[in-house]
Amino acid sequence: MLQLYDKLLELPLFIGIGTDELAHIVGSTKFGFHKLGQGGTLASENDKCLQLYFLMNGTLKVISQADNHSYSIEEELPAPAVIQPEHFFGLSQNYTKTFTALTPCNLLSLDKQEVLRLTDQSLIFRLNLLNTISIQAQRMGRLPWRQQPDGIRRQFTQFLRLHCGTQAGRKVVSIRMEDLAHELHQSRLNVSRMLNQLQAEGLLRLTRGQITVPLLEKLR
Repeated sequence: MLQLYDKLLELPLFIGIGTDELAHIVGSTKFGFHKLGQGGTLASENDKCLQLYFLMNGTLKVISQADNHSYSIEEELPAPAVIQPEHFFGLSQNYTKTFTALTPCNLLSLDKQEVLRLTDQSLIFRLNLLNTISIQAQRMGRLPWRQQPDGIRRQFTQFLRLHCGTQAGRKVVSIRMEDLAHELHQSRLNVSRMLNQLQAEGLLRLTRGQITVPLLEKLR
């Protein structure tokens, strides 16, 4: 039980909740407990978002697809984390990414009624949920107003950052050179030269149809 308390307090939706209130929440809330073996799928793109999942232990692999599925980006999401809370309400209540277990994972879940009850009863939980959704909305609202980068290298870096949920760590881009050139509005030859230069600097690794970036934060 103490371990559950500590883990909950690491999650953004429970940060700042006092000991007594947290004890009441744990005692009165119907949490679902889930174990996901390595390679197991938590949710797939377009699945209905019926449960609010909290990753307590382990690491998830997160795959995002282009609308036409011409390319995808794979990321890693370590615990603790909340899985797409911005899609739990609103116009589109579907996951936009596929989540599978990179390592064995332990998760908690809340259904919609439990989330609504918590938002009604706990001011801090309600504020944390609103802040989480608002931060996501504000970030997306600023994207059209960002200054366009100069040079193909910065264009590629911005392309990655705009398509990634986290701005650090390992990323695997599955894309054809022609499609990347189209996305960057550059020639295939220029894109190839740029990628090979980054590979020579040790910032990424090229294989057929894939670009692996070990540490996105090192790309400038």
